Parts: sequence; structure tokens; C-alpha cells
Amino acid sequence: MAQEIEVPSHFTCPISMQLMKDPVIVSTGITYDREHIEKWLLTCKNKFCPVTKQVLSDDTDPTPNHTLRRLIQSWCILNNFDRIPTPKPPLDKSQILKLLKEAKKSPQNRLECLKNLRSVCQASPMSVKFLEQNGAVEFLALLINNREFVDEALDLLYNFQVSDTSLKQLVNDEFFESLVFVLKSTNFQSRVHAIILLKSLLHVADPALLIRIQPQVVIEVVNLLKDNVSHQASKSALKLLIEICRWGKNRIKAVESGAVFVLIEHLLFDKFSTSSERRSCELVLVLLDQLCGCAEGRAELLKHGAGVAIVSKKVLRVSQVATCRAVRILASIARFSATTRVLQEMLQVGVVSKLCLVVQVDGNGKTKERAKEILRLHSRVWKKASCVPPYLLSSYP
Repeated sequence: MAQEIEVPSHFTCPISMQLMKDPVIVSTGITYDREHIEKWLLTCKNKFCPVTKQVLSDDTDPTPNHTLRRLIQSWCILNNFDRIPTPKPPLDKSQILKLLKEAKKSPQNRLECLKNLRSVCQASPMSVKFLEQNGAVEFLALLINNREFVDEALDLLYNFQVSDTSLKQLVNDEFFESLVFVLKSTNFQSRVHAIILLKSLLHVADPALLIRIQPQVVIEVVNLLKDNVSHQASKSALKLLIEICRWGKNRIKAVESGAVFVLIEHLLFDKFSTSSERRSCELVLVLLDQLCGCAEGRAELLKHGAGVAIVSKKVLRVSQVATCRAVRILASIARFSATTRVLQEMLQVGVVSKLCLVVQVDGNGKTKERAKEILRLHSRVWKKASCVPPYLLSSYP
């Protein structure tokens, strides 16, 4: 059996511990693989050298370590490893700045320049930071209103992973209207990018703006959720609605936009087998819980023929968080909307039996107490139900 060849330690990246493909030296003198040090600096937003813990200079880009790269390539050939190709050098700052200026000044070449800028950003994430510092974010935001360039501009903004500082400069009604316009479009990818960008903007927005957010914004976000264009877009839409429904009368705006019916449809037809899908179910129930905090939301839930039943079905079947939120929704119905018809429906679709199970199994103490409270609240109606254990009846008033 062939002996496994050990890669020399000075050929491996201190971050990934893998053979370096494009070794670069940072200002502290330590060599890293370009891909991993740029990810460390940009995606993880660290500002210090992983090895020495010294602060890295913002003014100095990583320098290619050509000598070490040639040694690695020679070693690969001698040891029958796949030869690492010589990486294409990234554009220097003057070339990147020239591309950006040409995109701003030359409408006829703008589309080509934007495509070139996207290639630059994909090849070197460090270029993103430089472009952001030189006004690229504001320029791209202006292009959102232009149908000819909107798709490329959104794609670039999405890949920029714009900093909170730059995002705050974009928070205004005009830019929101531009993104709402994109959400109405038929371009699948642009709608995905627009909802993710909108979520990021609202995360840094002033609460005063969230309170007076236009109903059209809520309508288009709900429509995107209804269309279910992608798992990523749906999660972003759910998180966005959860955030804005905390403020002012936005819960009512969401209800009037048809959000309750859309959420119930997601619970009915989406599969929640993976951890990511279960997280989506939790988000749906969190938002539904928020909307059921107002009378309009509860009325919409009860209007849907499967509303109460599907919420009950998620109890003890998805996760502890989902169970907690589902019981909260049922508690809102039981406290504030419990007509005779509703109570009979809760008994018929299995809500009462699910609540009895919650009381009996180990789990969240608050959820268990909330389930007991619902059972006590309507014990006179439900005490003859065969699903209620006798020992629980003794605790009823």
C-alpha cells in the first residue's frame, strides 16, 4: 500500500491547515492562502493576524509570496500531486478604480463594466472593500431604478456583503420603493437579491422608519413569500416580516396583505425534514404568533379551514421552539376568540389531545403551564372528552 505523503508544515495555510494554492504575506509577515485570509478579514470581519494576534494594517493588501508558491508547485510535481496552477494576479486598485469610473461616466459601456466588476469581486473579495470605500455602493443603489442595469447592480450589491455603515446610507423611502419595484419583477434572481438586501437594510434602520413603513412594502414581501421562489428568499421574507411586525400597526398591514393565509399554506405543504426546513417552520410559527396577537390575525386564522388544525399538528412534531410557538397561538385563540364553534373545532381536530400530551411530556415549563391554562380555561366544555386523562380532570375548577 502506498505510503501517505505528508505535506510540509510551511506549505500549509495556518487557517485551513491545507496546502496553499495562492500564498500571500500579510503586514505581520505571516503567509496565508489568499482565499482563507480574505475570508477571515472580510466575511468574519476580523482585523488581526490569526497567528500573531497583531492588528493588520488597513492600508496594506496581502502581498503574493511568489517564492513559496514556486516551491509548492515544484514539490507537487516531485511528489505526483496535482500541480497547482499559477493564480491570475488580481487587478490593482488603480485598475479597479478605472473600471468604476468608466461605469459611472459611460452609459454605453456600463453593462460591460458592471460585469467586469463582478468578476473582479469574485476573484478577490478584498476588492469589494476597496470598491465600497470609493462610493460603489451608492452608485449601484442609483442603478436600481434603471431597468437596463438593475439585475447587474443588485447582483453586485448582493455579492458585496455591504457593511452596516454603508447600509445605513441607503436607508430611505426612495431606495425602499426601488426594491419594491424589483420585488414585483419576474426576474427570479433579482427578487431573491432584493429581499435579502431589504432584510439587511431594515436590520440597521431606525425604528421610526419601521413604524411608518409603507403597506406596499409589506404586500410585496408577502407576495414573494406566497410565490415561494426559493428557500433562501422565503427565510429572508419571514425574518423581515418578523422584524417589522414588532413596530406600530405593521401586524395589521401584514394581516391585510394576506400573510396569515400564506403562512398556513406553508405549514400545510412545506416539508420540514432537514434542520434548515425545521428552522423555516419555526419562523412561520413565530410570525403567525405575532399576527395572532391582534384580533384581525386571529380572525384570519379561524377563517382558514385548516388553520387551527395545522398549528396543532406542529405541536411536539418539529422542535421545542415550534411547540412553544404553536401553543402560544392556540392560547391566543383560547383566550380571546373562543366561541362555542371554535371550542368544538379545537376538540374535533385534536387540539385538546395535543395539549394533554404537552402537559404529560417533559419539556419547556412555560409551554406546559400555558397548555394547562388553556385546558383549565375551557374545562366545562372539554371535561367530557375521552382524550383528557382522569387525573387532569381533578385539577379543573
